[in-house]
Amino acid sequence: MPSVLAFIALDADTKLIPSFIVGKRDSYHAKAFMEDLARRLSLRVQLSSDAMISYPEAVEGGFGSEVDYGQLVKTYGLTNLNKDAASRYSPAEVVKAERTVINGMPDVSRITTSHVEKQNHTLRMHCRRLTRLTNAFSKKFENFEAAVALNFAYYNFVKTHGAIRMTPAMAAGIEKSHWTVAELVKNCGE
Repeated sequence: MPSVLAFIALDADTKLIPSFIVGKRDSYHAKAFMEDLARRLSLRVQLSSDAMISYPEAVEGGFGSEVDYGQLVKTYGLTNLNKDAASRYSPAEVVKAERTVINGMPDVSRITTSHVEKQNHTLRMHCRRLTRLTNAFSKKFENFEAAVALNFAYYNFVKTHGAIRMTPAMAAGIEKSHWTVAELVKNCGE
């Protein structure tokens, strides 16, 4: 299976993941992701992203001018190629982080990618297929995509989030109560 990643949208307040797409880190998948996200939202939002070059055009294609959008551009220090095995897979040190307004009037202090970065960590911890140096990989793209979808459905509807003390779906007003795993399986099968 070729190298893929999960594009993830996360609401910082409710922790809800309203949209995700699994695909390559390219303009095609960035556009598909932003179009899907825009279809799922009814109000004007503030959107933050990393510095991927395809994002501004993708955001414009999905939201038009009806979005407050900013990018967080991080500059990383040089990595030490002679790191020991324990630290070899740690990220490089961030030496500079610049917030840039791309569209609209975003609150510059809220231009951040930290919530999604934490969600990426959570996804890696809960979805064994994403653990580094694992033999639990997916041989088929469809199986990988289904595993990620099941993870996010569980995250949104079943798992109580510690910061909000309920599920993200409850915090967003989509559901009134927790789903059980049995309800998740039943509802995802429909």
